[in-house]
Amino acid sequence: MLSLIQGEVVHHWGWMSTQEFTDIVAISQMTPGPIGINSATYSGYMAVHNAGLGEPMAILGASVATFALVLPSFILMILIVRLFMKYMHTPTVQSVFAGLRPAVVGLLAAATLLLCTPDNFSTPLEDPWRFWISVFLFVATFIGTMFFKVNPIKMIAMSGFAGLLLLY
Repeated sequence: MLSLIQGEVVHHWGWMSTQEFTDIVAISQMTPGPIGINSATYSGYMAVHNAGLGEPMAILGASVATFALVLPSFILMILIVRLFMKYMHTPTVQSVFAGLRPAVVGLLAAATLLLCTPDNFSTPLEDPWRFWISVFLFVATFIGTMFFKVNPIKMIAMSGFAGLLLLY
C-alpha cells in the first residue's frame, strides 16, 4: 500500500517530496490505526496544503483521500461476505480456500524475506554482533511460536526487550 501511495503522490503527480513522504510514513507508524489509511490521510492533507490551499481544504483533502482508500475495500468486503455466506458450504468454495492457504503462507514468507535486509539485520561484515543477535532473535521467535506455542505477541515483546538490552 505504501509503495503505491508513494508512487502516485511523489513520483507520478509530484504532490510532495520524498522527504515529506518519509515523514508521513514515520507519523503514520506512530499513530493508531492501519498505516495505509494513516498515510493516505496525511498524504491527502499534505498534497492540498502544498498546493497552497487553506486549512479547511487540506482537511477536506485528507477526508477525501481516506474515503477513497477505504470505500473500494468496504464495498468489496460487503459483496464478498454476502456471497461467502450464501455459498460457504459448497465444494467449490471449500476448494478455493484450501488452495488459498499455501498462497497465504507464501505471501507471509515473502514479507519475511523482504524484511531480512541489512537495515534490519546488518551484515556479518559490518556489525557481526548485531547480525548474529538479530538472527538468534529471529530463530528463537520462530521456534518459540512454532514448536512451543508461545503467544506471538508475547514473543514479539520478549524479542523487542532482548534486542533493546543486547543491541543498545
